Amino acid sequence: MGPENHNDDAEAGALLDDQPSWHYEDRNDGPEASTPGGSDMHLQLGSSDAGDSQFPLPVWLRESSKSFHWRWVPVRVRQAARAAMAWSKGPDPPQIQKITPFFPWIQEAPARFIDKHLPKRRHKAALLGFFYFCWLLTFILVLNHSAQAGNIEGYGKPQPIWCGASFWNPGNSCGLNGNRCRPFDNATLSFRCPANCKAVKVLNPHAVGDQEINYQSYVIGGPIFAEENSTIPDTVYRGDSFICQAAIHSGLVGNDNGGCGVALLSGEQSNFTSTKRHGIRSIGFDSSFPKSFTFVSGLSSKCVRDLRWPLLAVTCGFTTILSLCTTSPPIFFCSIFTMLFFHVGLVSDPPNHSDYASLTSLIIGRFLPAAFVAFVIYRFSVKPQQTDLTASIERTILWLGGAWVGGLNNYTFDFIPIQRLTPHDLQVQAGAKLALVLVVLLIFAIALGQVWYLRLEGRFPRYLAIYSIFVAFLLLCVALPPLNLRIHHYVLALLLLPGTRPQTRPGLLYQGILVGLFINGVARWGFDSIMQTTVDLRGDGQLGSLLPDIIAPVLGSSNITFSWNRPPHPYDGVSVLVNDVERHRWYYGEGDASHTFNRNDEMEKQYFRFGYMSGSETGDFTKAGTWETEGGFKKMEPGPSR
Repeated sequence: MGPENHNDDAEAGALLDDQPSWHYEDRNDGPEASTPGGSDMHLQLGSSDAGDSQFPLPVWLRESSKSFHWRWVPVRVRQAARAAMAWSKGPDPPQIQKITPFFPWIQEAPARFIDKHLPKRRHKAALLGFFYFCWLLTFILVLNHSAQAGNIEGYGKPQPIWCGASFWNPGNSCGLNGNRCRPFDNATLSFRCPANCKAVKVLNPHAVGDQEINYQSYVIGGPIFAEENSTIPDTVYRGDSFICQAAIHSGLVGNDNGGCGVALLSGEQSNFTSTKRHGIRSIGFDSSFPKSFTFVSGLSSKCVRDLRWPLLAVTCGFTTILSLCTTSPPIFFCSIFTMLFFHVGLVSDPPNHSDYASLTSLIIGRFLPAAFVAFVIYRFSVKPQQTDLTASIERTILWLGGAWVGGLNNYTFDFIPIQRLTPHDLQVQAGAKLALVLVVLLIFAIALGQVWYLRLEGRFPRYLAIYSIFVAFLLLCVALPPLNLRIHHYVLALLLLPGTRPQTRPGLLYQGILVGLFINGVARWGFDSIMQTTVDLRGDGQLGSLLPDIIAPVLGSSNITFSWNRPPHPYDGVSVLVNDVERHRWYYGEGDASHTFNRNDEMEKQYFRFGYMSGSETGDFTKAGTWETEGGFKKMEPGPSR
């Protein structure tokens, strides 16, 4: 080897010695040893086809100092990890996503028209203020007209009630013999029902005799014979039925617009039949109940029906005009958010309320914290997506349409058989598990598409870190034993909204739906905690308490005697329900632990349930034992009831 070549090799070796160790890790896994060219050993850059006379360098020379700490990881795994990191960073330079409008001269025409005729900022501000005034005035006038209860001749102004109102409280809440829920007879109630009461369901098991009712309408009784959608005035319902649902079932009130009526208490009745009418299947009960009601027919009334559909047309029309005509992201988002929030809270899905004054106060109280969260949503998700977006028609269809779909969640997603995202509901409600799997798969598929767009913009590593923090926080919440994680509508929206940042057509739709879900969740339910106790999740459901140990009853010709053991601590009494009405209450030290019940009608079944008491508080009741018409007794099945 000549001197000239030797000097070149020496210079290459010197250059290599001057570079840090990570310099050549980016090129390959490490240099290899060259054949000796004289008395010195030197390194050459790049890979070479090693012959038999070449010797590999040690691992500590082939790997950088940083990767040498991961020497326990196979080299191929490290190479795959470096390739994944390089892929996640996306193309260089990043490809920022921008929507190129279809037919731009049509989509930009409203904004151009305004710029041409109102070129100055103050003119546009005046037009915007006039627009707000027109919407607010129209909204208030229609809402005020809808809030007027009207008048029923002979009964006066009807009382607004919510969809789950009834004359009777469950369990023994009405007290011994139902004395707290009197009167039973010869009394009337003029009422007014809101729209969409048919969608209300009981969300915890309710005992009706020996039946257990859950996830369905709560109407007990009706006519003996009836055709679907017929209107028969002589319908009789058990006193604990939901009044508005019973009015829909009887044909007195419509589900779409609500309506008014007069309920007449009709005292004790027997044999409540099960019929399906106007889309509601009522529950049968083949025994007596001390309180029932029917509806007065043939009344002359001036009842203002629920005007949520005309108000929907008003707000939807104004938001559409605003979306088509504005190019300012803050004006677009703030206006749509405010108008949609008050529409949901006051009109389409209002919280349970007795009057519009208290409802308005409640919605304003929820709007203030929601507006702060909305600013965060706008700053980090909406603003990047809406900036320089000129496709106003596409935005109106996708983003605004999606926002209305999410905001009207009580209509649009009501078909999904998941009432509450809790472990209990998923276990009990029919179809809930399958629905959850399908929803998760859909969200996962959407997430993959958004990941691709985030990678093209070079933002994927940052968002991966953000969502890793989210997942770690949720896992920490799950690990807290005294509390239960609850994913509300607004929580789900906040978790998914950051991933909708790229300006794409699918992103417009996803972001609109999520903003609508956030609005619906907060306006309807408020900022419920994501960490809730078991009591909060249970509501009026079963407590999981101890059940009384009932000794086999002694049967007489027309009576039956029950005995029970002394209640364990902390209980001090026993409550006995007969046909879902408390008929006896015993406390330790007040006589024998037994009671005899007489039957007046030999042709009527009677249902007995027993529950421990601690003072005035009652635990779970047993399932119903049945005193048959033939005189026999069918004992209680194991398990609690409520």
